[in-house]
Parts: sequence; C-alpha cells; structure tokens
Amino acid sequence: MIQLRRSTFVTTLAVAALIGVGAGAFGVSRAETRRVRPLAAAVEVPILPVQMPLTTGTFAKVADAIKPAVININTTGRSGSPGSGGPGRTPFEEFFGEEFFRRFFGDAPERMPQRSLGSGVIVDATGIALTNAHVVENAANIEVVTLDGSKHKAKLVGLDKKTDLAVLKLDDGKASFAYARMGDSDKMQVGDWVIAVGSPFGLHATVTAGIISAKARQIGQGPFDDFLQTDAAINPGNSGGPLVNMQGEVIGINTAIVAGGSGIGFAIPSNMARKIYTELQAKGRVTRGWLGVSIQPLTPELAKSFGAKDNKGVLLSEVMPDSPAAKAGLQSGDIMLEFQGKRMEAPADLQRAVGLASPGTTAKVKVWRDQGEKNVEVKIGEAPDEQREARAPGQRGKTILGLDVRPLTPEIARQLNLRSTEGVVVARVDDGSPAEEAGIQRGDVIREVNRQKVRSLSDFERLTKDAKEGDRLTVLLQRGPMSLYVAFTVGKG
Repeated sequence: MIQLRRSTFVTTLAVAALIGVGAGAFGVSRAETRRVRPLAAAVEVPILPVQMPLTTGTFAKVADAIKPAVININTTGRSGSPGSGGPGRTPFEEFFGEEFFRRFFGDAPERMPQRSLGSGVIVDATGIALTNAHVVENAANIEVVTLDGSKHKAKLVGLDKKTDLAVLKLDDGKASFAYARMGDSDKMQVGDWVIAVGSPFGLHATVTAGIISAKARQIGQGPFDDFLQTDAAINPGNSGGPLVNMQGEVIGINTAIVAGGSGIGFAIPSNMARKIYTELQAKGRVTRGWLGVSIQPLTPELAKSFGAKDNKGVLLSEVMPDSPAAKAGLQSGDIMLEFQGKRMEAPADLQRAVGLASPGTTAKVKVWRDQGEKNVEVKIGEAPDEQREARAPGQRGKTILGLDVRPLTPEIARQLNLRSTEGVVVARVDDGSPAEEAGIQRGDVIREVNRQKVRSLSDFERLTKDAKEGDRLTVLLQRGPMSLYVAFTVGKG
C-alpha cells in the first residue's frame, strides 16, 4: 500500500490526535515538527531565462535566477469543528479519521489554531504568487518572506481544491517583486533535468535537483490528476514551491510526495496551473466543463459486445436528461473515441478533458455507435457542483440546507464499507444549522429526501432545489450499518 503525503509543514498549537486512512491506494497525511524560522533576501527585477551548460556540472545559475521569486509562506488559522466523541470530532470522524474527509471532501472540521509553513513562487511583478490550496485553505492570516528576509502580507485571491492550486497577492499589489516565468510543461520529457526550490521543514531557499521521472501521473487525488513525477527531493514544507527547468522557467508546482518513498514527488504541470490561476485571478473561482454523462472503462468484453474495433475509448453508461450531452444527441452505449481531437483511452482522460474545457464552448467529439464512427458537436455546460460552490474566495459560506453533499463514488463507498453507491455523502454540515442540530454528520449517506429515493447527486439536487426557509425536510440517513430518519426545518442561506 502506498501512502501519499502532502508536503506542507504544520505545527499545531494544541495537542491533537491525527488519524490516517489505511484503506485505498493513497492516503494523505501531514508532517508535524517544530517551527523553524526561515532565512531570507529579494531582487526587484524580472527573472530572465537562463541556460545551464551541462559541462559545468553545477545548477548554480538556475538556482540563483529562481530563488528571488520563491517565497516562504507562514499561515495561522483554524481547522476542524467542535463535536462529540473525542477532541473536536464526531464519533464518525473519530472512527474514519480526519484524513478520510480531507482526502475526499478537501477540508477538515474547524477545531483548533494551527500554524503552517509552505512555499510559493511569484509569477508576476505585481506580487501575484502561486502555491498549493492545502497550504492556505484554512488560513486566517498569511505572511510571506522573500529571499532577503522581507516580510509581506498576502491576500488569498482564490483557490481550487480539485487541482490543489491557490493564488495570492502580496502587499495588495502596491510593490514590485522579482518573478519567475511560467514555462511549457508539455515540452518537458522524461529524463530532463529539473530543480525544486522551497522551504522544507522551514529551511528557506533550499534547492534540490533531479529529473522528470514520468508525466501524466494519476495518483488517486481526483479526476484532474495529471502530475509530473520527479526524483528531485521534496519534503514537508516544499508544498507550493516551483519545479524549474534549466532555463529557469517554472514547469510545475510541487504538491505531494509518497510517504516512505525516496525520490517520488509530484508537481502540478505549469500548463494546467496557468489556466487555473488565470481564472482565479480574473474572477476568484474556477468554472469547469460538464457533459452530463456517467462513464465507465471499455473492457475487451464490452468492446466486443458493442462491435468496437478495440477497447480504446470510454463507454457512456448514462446520459442525463436535458444535459449538454443529451442536447447534442449523445446516447447511452456510445463509446467516446476522441474529444477535441485527442484520443480518449480511459475515463480519467475524458473527465480531465471535459473538466478543463470552458463552459459555453463547443467541442467536437467522435463516438462509436452502431458499428461506425460518428462526429458530434456538443456545447459544454458548467459543472453543477461548480455553480453551487461559486462563493467569494476564502469564505466557506452558509447553505440554505445547512449542509453540502458529494457523489457517493465507488471509492468512498468502499471506504465506508457500503455495498451500494446509491445516495449522496455529506461532506460538510454548517455550524449551528438546523441540519447539525438534527444530528446530521459528515460522512452520513443520504438515501431519501421526503420519502423520495436519492440515487445520485442529480436526484438530491432535484428534490432540494426548490427548498426555501421554513420548509420541513425528512431525510433517511445511513451511518455505517445503521439507518435512521432525521427531520429539520430549512434555515436561511
């Protein structure tokens, strides 16, 4: 079993028991150690591309070029929410552990003050910097230190948990900073030299070197996995720091390591980071494309039964009514072969391609249907969960139901020891909401709303979309092996 470790450096201000997840291919954990005061130094000029002659046997020129743009990030904040059954946990959270919820739902309950150290990189002279979402997502205050030891206040412009990227603005954009140029991650090849720069264990401006070990790695962190793998040493505190090519360009944002592994680190490709941060900077959130289909792998047996040439493609198992896919004429049983000219060989390929497509654009797709290939144009919609979560950056926001839910995926169902994936799983319950007072907890699975079956997220949204303040909801929950009904009155959003 491989365990994935986010490379954030965290020091808690109170004693807490952190329970990791043992099931699944990857589990996220965070390192704890004493806080180390970083060193520092900065040059207020653009960083120009450089070329390291391999004959010199040194990475010094590249390191000197990039270090002024690399920042040490210090945050203070709170994570977790008070509850019963342990130090700030519900009994359900106590059993499954914080990391289960952090892994699947992207946050942990507010509970106690924390300090965290991470890294980042300035990519614009006005002080726009990139880091990981998990470095700053619970931060109440963010302070950054540049290479010369200068301290600067930073504001969270926006973050995207699904790609683990966040955008900061230093000193409200009133100062001028040294910055790094974003390179083209698609041009990187396995075996190319790279360096990683950051603050492992709080040791500011640490430089490590290695190569690109692999590309397009999927490590079980979500549908947008497309990581660069490197053997340049990455440790807790490196999160958010740059992975740099030999021209001094940022080609990745370091984000994770394999716990217990040696020389296995992962970075968000710069081309993905550029798209995400451009949207975050422009509007504080990321919009993602949506087709409205359920998909599954195309096995050799299924390929044969559908008369396909081979098992390269993605099978559409369901097309939702009134979805962009339905309006374009896509059907259940279609095999998606290409999306915008790119071959679709696995469900993750299609999830990533559609998710990164801009809503409102028209995509050309090729499907296999009735023993032949068909070309279809589909207008990409906006993912429903992105619409629901469109709130101001850094704000958790209250929902009218007092809770947020997520699809009950097969992986989550296995973690919860459930045989069925029918229903939705509660990802968050608003503090003090009627839903919390009724006893609904994170990790509960909602099977019914007002005696109507909930088989999927679309069912839940259909049954609750017209809910207004004062309405009464009766919900059937499954909590482990137990089923129970709860009722509550809808509050204000």
